Amino acid sequence: MIFLLLLGVPTALGHLYLWRRLVVNTTLPRTLGRRIGTIAVVGAFVLLISALVVTRRVPPEYGKFFAWPGFVWLGLLFYLAIALGIAEIPRRILLRRATTLAPVAVGAGPEPVEPVEVVPDPSRRLFIARSVAIGSGIAASGVVGYGMTQALGAPQLLTVPVTLDKLQASLSGFRIAVVSDIHLGPLLGRSHTERIVRMINEQEPDLVAIVGDLVDGTVAELGEAAAPLRDLVSRNGSFFVTGNHDYFSGHEPWLRELDKLGVNPLRNERLTVAGGIELAGVNDVTGKSYGDGPDLERALNGRNPNNPLVLLAHQPVQVADASSRGVDLQLSGHTHGGQMVPFNFVVPLQQPSVAGLSKVDDTWLYVSRGAGFWGPPVRVGAPPDITMIELKSAG
Repeated sequence: MIFLLLLGVPTALGHLYLWRRLVVNTTLPRTLGRRIGTIAVVGAFVLLISALVVTRRVPPEYGKFFAWPGFVWLGLLFYLAIALGIAEIPRRILLRRATTLAPVAVGAGPEPVEPVEVVPDPSRRLFIARSVAIGSGIAASGVVGYGMTQALGAPQLLTVPVTLDKLQASLSGFRIAVVSDIHLGPLLGRSHTERIVRMINEQEPDLVAIVGDLVDGTVAELGEAAAPLRDLVSRNGSFFVTGNHDYFSGHEPWLRELDKLGVNPLRNERLTVAGGIELAGVNDVTGKSYGDGPDLERALNGRNPNNPLVLLAHQPVQVADASSRGVDLQLSGHTHGGQMVPFNFVVPLQQPSVAGLSKVDDTWLYVSRGAGFWGPPVRVGAPPDITMIELKSAG
């Protein structure tokens, strides 16, 4: 219910705004065009709410019939509202000019006053409204079309070198494949997983780190879609930490399923890999509501302080705790890099980094943009990625 309120109210207001600009302003009262336009806007709103509700209650093979049109429309709604908002100032300027000046004689006496009455020109106002609507529609469709090619295309393969002071010279060049936010669900299935696994294996990494938000659905619904993860190959194994969506999807069954697939969950745990790198993983902060929250103190208990410490944590915000405990490198996801401009300007209100490599005190923080998406199958200004973190020795 809270989820629907948080998303339903803004989208309802968005549809009301679109109705006024795309239907009321572009049609004459009591005409067939206005009736059709009104029905279309109401239908689009119902379709979107159905995508949000139905896809959470039916198997993905059925949910996709609601999810595809509903979430594509959500992306169009968002960018239509932006385009129309940007057009508000020029629209108002043009409307002020779309008037005729008519002299009207009033007053009494030998020299009557002739003030000017402003009379709107309906045909010009209608032309301007329709031109703005068409232009905004073309702009929004172009942006969403481009964003869909980015979201549904192959993730970018990035290589990011990170120098760790404690890393032994013999381990310099150790490569960690980082992938986050795969988001298997009604829009992304087995072929999405197969492509990710193939891309990672082609890089022959030393270790694979999946840093949360693997799924949007249960094991029964998406187990087959996740099955290709069993084919991941690396010299030191594959590891996983929970993300917020994994808790929404039933984290315990998924952790058992991943264990069967050979992907090792790190639940506030640590181990030493390659004979000199401490690898730790903590649960996502959302786990607190499920009695399964992060416990970095437990994860780091017994660590060798002479070895570099790499932490897997879904949300970048967890770096505040990590930096105070001597973590050398934290690998995270969650942000999607903003996914759709201008959300990249909103993410910093909650997280210390939107994407890429940064430093918090003495701790390196790398944030992946993720390999999937949530909601609209659209990425604008934040293409998906798989990152090869290449550890370098300072010596």
